[in-house]
Amino acid sequence: MSTSIHPRKDDGEECKKRCDRLTVTIFLKRLQVGGKEEDMEVSCLLLILISFSFSAADEFYTSIGQMTELLYTEQELLTSLKDYISAEENKLEKVKRWSQQLSNLSAFSIQEPEVFLSHPVNAFKFLKRLNREWSDLEALVRSNVSQGFVSNLNASRKHLPNEADQRGVAEALLRLQDTYKLDTDTLARGDLPGTSRLDGGLTVDDCYDLGLAAYGNRNFHTCELWMGQALLQMREGKTPVKVNPVTLLDYHSYCLYKQGDMERALVSTKQLLEIDPVNERALKNQKYYEYQLANNKSIVPEKPMPGPTSYNATVYKGLCRGESLELTPLLESRLFCRYHDNRRHPNLLISPAKEEDLWEVPRLVRYHDVASDHDVETIKTLARPKLARSKVRNTTDNSNYASRVRISQNAWLRNNQHPVVSKLIRRVGYVTGLEMATAESMQVANYGVGGVYEPHIDFQKKEVKNPYANLGTGNRIATWLLYLSHVPAGGATVFPRMGAVSWPIKGSAVFWYNLLPSGDGDHYTQHAACPVLVGSKWVANTWLHEKGQEFRRRCDLQLPAESRIWIDG
Repeated sequence: MSTSIHPRKDDGEECKKRCDRLTVTIFLKRLQVGGKEEDMEVSCLLLILISFSFSAADEFYTSIGQMTELLYTEQELLTSLKDYISAEENKLEKVKRWSQQLSNLSAFSIQEPEVFLSHPVNAFKFLKRLNREWSDLEALVRSNVSQGFVSNLNASRKHLPNEADQRGVAEALLRLQDTYKLDTDTLARGDLPGTSRLDGGLTVDDCYDLGLAAYGNRNFHTCELWMGQALLQMREGKTPVKVNPVTLLDYHSYCLYKQGDMERALVSTKQLLEIDPVNERALKNQKYYEYQLANNKSIVPEKPMPGPTSYNATVYKGLCRGESLELTPLLESRLFCRYHDNRRHPNLLISPAKEEDLWEVPRLVRYHDVASDHDVETIKTLARPKLARSKVRNTTDNSNYASRVRISQNAWLRNNQHPVVSKLIRRVGYVTGLEMATAESMQVANYGVGGVYEPHIDFQKKEVKNPYANLGTGNRIATWLLYLSHVPAGGATVFPRMGAVSWPIKGSAVFWYNLLPSGDGDHYTQHAACPVLVGSKWVANTWLHEKGQEFRRRCDLQLPAESRIWIDG
């Protein structure tokens, strides 16, 4: 017996059109006016909303900092909408007054039509009313009072999110659910650590949209969870706006089937048939499931689509949750905090750096209070106007491209662009003892909804004969990662091959060597930016290069990877 089981023919398009996230999800959905909308009485506005299309240079969901501007944009649109409503109400009030006046006249004249019209004044006014006043009324009804609102919408077109934002923010929410092992009910309620402002949680339709996003990624387990959550909310009395229980059960049963759970798929299908007994697809599916179960047949569960990179996802996600199996009591006992003056560097004698060991081999250290609140806000202010979608490098042709492995926006600040930037760059040199003349410009990054940078290395591999040839300064010998914000939940920097975790602390910086003293890359420095669960994460990277370090960090084939970060004596 062979039966094709598919919930809908237009699943692919539906998946692309319906996505969102908690507070941000609902917010973006309010601004995304380009999709299918409810019927509206004002036809001109309906045409505007249906035909409206947007384009955005960079996806809004990739930067919380950029998304904040949308709040002000929505306020402006709301003010314009209120003005439009007021104009429509005034127009309607005029029509009502005219209608009431006409009703009174008509009620009087219709009692004795000939007597009424036999009076020449009545006849004059009646013909005038039909000739002119009804025409005036027609002009009033046809008048377009929406011009200001339409103009504001057109002006805001390029500043509004599009379908890519809705897909991206839905995938971000699913990424957070997977990484931090969040159950759907907790996520639907918005019960996340460090949160206070919530826009009502997820509705039935929101849960359905997230299920569709999971379905589009062939993640049938997560699809089943969100369709089930939508059904649960309906049983609790919540009313959906667009989706119906038949559609939810249709997807729910199919996602169960794709996981190989035909018993539960059959139960869900029978529930669908209780609501819609003549549903043709459900009737065929019921027969198929019953036949398969009766003959002890099964299917191989379909796995989710593979991620864009290959790495030990179990270790990486565990570290993001703070589960470091490598940080044993013995190792922890060898990690210390100290004041560091880099061998009595004159700029550190009075105010030495506060140094904290995070890992022993390779050596990973944090320096506290290297940037003040004023420094941090200045850097963010300088970077905001320049933020653009972060990209990754194609090592084959050295081109850059946007990728799902890196969800953020960044900006580059020249090291001499502003006194604060110059001061912070000089401080890196004071603390590390390395030459800063060959350092790259400061890269400032702001992470978006579920913002992430999956495991990667900062240096170019040995296969690249001339690393960073465009700079002419050799490979990236070290990384200085400055945190520009606290993050209430998530957003850690993790090192899967070490087992180390660095949580964002505003004003602190983490430092490590990317290259061994031999000049070879140290793959144990592979690191990742975990998804931001709650908050807006800002960082500033400074990459130091080999050129100029010849007498500051000497090459040695024998020295261990944890060679000291101060000037070698």
